[in-house]
Amino acid sequence: MDMRDLERRSSAVTLSDMEVFIFPELLYGLVLANLMSPRIWRWRDDPWFAGLKRMNTYRRIQRLKQYIIGHYVFNLDLETWGLTTKPREMARFHPFVDPAVLAQSNALFGYEGDKYYFDIGIRTHFGLDKFTTDTIPYWKTETVEAMDAFVHRPGYATGAGECVSLAALYAAALHIVAGVPLRDIFLMATPLHSQNFVDTGEGLLINNRRLVTRNMWFNGSALSGQARRALENERVTIVSHVTGHIHTVFDRATIDPAAYRRFGQKLASFLQSPLTPEMLGNFLRQSPGCQKCFVMRWPLNGVDRYVSLERVFAYEQNSPSRLTDATREKLLGEIAPEEFAAAHCPGKLVFNDVEAYIRDHTINLDKAEDVSALKKQVACGCLTGMSAIDDLIAFCHVRPRLPDMSRVKSEPESALIELEGCTSAEEVLTRLEGLRSRNRTVDLAFYAFRDLSRTESLPFLLAALQRSPVALAGAASMTEDEVLRWAEQLPDESIYEGPARLAQPDEVWNFRRGDGLERALAVALILRERRGDPRMVLAIEDGQAVLRVGKETIFALPTVKRPRETVWDLAGIALRGKTT
Repeated sequence: MDMRDLERRSSAVTLSDMEVFIFPELLYGLVLANLMSPRIWRWRDDPWFAGLKRMNTYRRIQRLKQYIIGHYVFNLDLETWGLTTKPREMARFHPFVDPAVLAQSNALFGYEGDKYYFDIGIRTHFGLDKFTTDTIPYWKTETVEAMDAFVHRPGYATGAGECVSLAALYAAALHIVAGVPLRDIFLMATPLHSQNFVDTGEGLLINNRRLVTRNMWFNGSALSGQARRALENERVTIVSHVTGHIHTVFDRATIDPAAYRRFGQKLASFLQSPLTPEMLGNFLRQSPGCQKCFVMRWPLNGVDRYVSLERVFAYEQNSPSRLTDATREKLLGEIAPEEFAAAHCPGKLVFNDVEAYIRDHTINLDKAEDVSALKKQVACGCLTGMSAIDDLIAFCHVRPRLPDMSRVKSEPESALIELEGCTSAEEVLTRLEGLRSRNRTVDLAFYAFRDLSRTESLPFLLAALQRSPVALAGAASMTEDEVLRWAEQLPDESIYEGPARLAQPDEVWNFRRGDGLERALAVALILRERRGDPRMVLAIEDGQAVLRVGKETIFALPTVKRPRETVWDLAGIALRGKTT
């Protein structure tokens, strides 16, 4: 393989967020790796999913959501997969994307999103402020096996994964467990987040572990506010689908244009709502800064009195009643009478009056004259109240910034992925094997799957020896003898099933277990860097993983793994501190 293919395939092994951005095929490649995994297929035998076939699609997805919430937590710390540097990664990716474009498009290389992300200070938010600005995290996305293995890490009682991992897990499980056709599942990546859109009913957004319905999107709750952030504040850089992908930076798209149009139309419909009195209340619930400009008029003993909307929503937080539905009277009845005033400041907006105007007028938010009339109606001395109308319009009409299909060349893969009708992981694997020579995404999926009976060893070894900072940092204070004892004493248990699926050294370090071959590779990583000498050979001989320098055996452990290549000459791979 040439160097570009080697970089792409080794990136499929590492699966870091930045690599997914550079090689967008990797996003769906991870989904396919999970579809090939027996792990998720076994979920269908769990008693939790008994009777699933009798449920409608939404109830099946809800059932799946509860299972995922119970078995996985969100994780995006800096410790799990370690750190790298901008210069190091810029040098890697220079042949594939212009550095200036990369810095404007990817959060790890300088992008800070729109005002929301700038205000929170993105490096402080992720804990990067204690490092130089050249330091960036190696956020690696995880296969289902690596997600499950978090249970072996201190502090974790369940599996875990970051947003891309959860999106890929959901996409595979939606198909395997909930029976959602792959053609109805779209993955979206923004510079700082990943989520899914499922084309069922009015649509569903899957945001980390949570489902967001269209009603939830507009309900103004804190959870929906969190779910809205990425699409409100960022452009979508990648849309990935069973037919292919489209990327905001690259000029070639493999996604089926008809499928992409359907996605764009369904997503736009999901994100837009007419302006109704309920939408006004929901918007204000989510916008504490605007609440101070509004008061609520309410009769007490037959006389109109006024209470600030801030107080109304404060009571709502601890009440089952809501301002925006039929329980309003109960909610207002919970507010202490002394909190109502006989009058209000002239600069305040009366919520009831704005609500009545919206109820009595059909307001088309796409028509400037309708918007102008609404602003005249609510004119007051509160500047925040006036700007709130613009925010209200944005609340009702989120316009997703999707990659522009008109600016790219449509180049579909030679073979389309068709997995409908597969009833097991083995059937999926067999069908995909027949496609990999004609579909790059499928080919990369086998590298993400880590099956070294079906892939060359070099991409796996390059990823292992060049992108495993956690094991190196963790062993920094250990002597060579301590490194050997550490590896010998780990449980002889790979996180990957099968005779040729292998873990990377950082997975061995993080999850404190590994087959003998996996542990020997972790030892090779640590010792060759420490010695400053890349000359090592790792071989499988008579059921042993044997690590040698020249003729000297420096480490050996029993192994049950049987990769296609049984002798790995590590000398051809540079030390981590040197250019590959």
